[in-house]
Amino acid sequence: MKPAAAGRAFLCSFCLVLCSLCGAQVPWRSGDHEWKKLIMVHHWPTTVCMEVGNNCRSPPDYWTIHGLWADKAEECNRSWHFDFNEIKDLLQDMKMYWPDFLHSPSNRSSFWKHEWEKHGTCVAQLEALNSQQKYFGKGLDLYRGLALNSVLLKLGIRPSGNYYQISDIKDALASLYGVVPKVQCLPPRQDEEVQALGQIELCFTKDLQLRNCTDPAESPREPGGGRGRARPAGELWGLEVCEDGPVFYPPPPEGGR
Repeated sequence: MKPAAAGRAFLCSFCLVLCSLCGAQVPWRSGDHEWKKLIMVHHWPTTVCMEVGNNCRSPPDYWTIHGLWADKAEECNRSWHFDFNEIKDLLQDMKMYWPDFLHSPSNRSSFWKHEWEKHGTCVAQLEALNSQQKYFGKGLDLYRGLALNSVLLKLGIRPSGNYYQISDIKDALASLYGVVPKVQCLPPRQDEEVQALGQIELCFTKDLQLRNCTDPAESPREPGGGRGRARPAGELWGLEVCEDGPVFYPPPPEGGR
């Protein structure tokens, strides 16, 4: 073979290999996606429904999973798309403990798709979470192990028309779990008196050991948002780290499940 022809053949082969590598699925990509904490996020469906204007379909009357997140990374592999077939064996528990009560039944897997593609692709750097089946399965395992619903009842913290103090809720949870949680609330509208309890986060190390959600060097408050001012009616700011002071733990509406 002539040198020129050999060179062309080698170049073609190299291009084919490069193309195949580019098309291959890379489970996790480093770079700007480093993270330290794994966050197990529970949300209170009644408050979620308040946030979206009560546009909910039979919200559960117990705390459910919002997601399993890395603390400082999102959308780490946009080529690793959600595959519903990978979690079919988890479907019964997913509908119960990780439900989407904001969308119609025909579109409820869109919530799981969002959680996997935004958060799952980042925590997949851990062997225990490096597939969709592992990610959602481990989320369910952590939810059951933490047993937040039972813990709150044991501590005497129940949905009520009376207000709680945020410090009391945080201290009670910390005394039982042995770590400091992060508690988020829905800020009050102009016609509301206090914030509403919306989300409780419990944090883990990469070895899946409980740890404090806030480091001593970190600020306990999140910047931005509408802190210190009422939220205009009809405007959604979303959940924020709760202000110290009273909080409303709204009872579920009649007809919840």
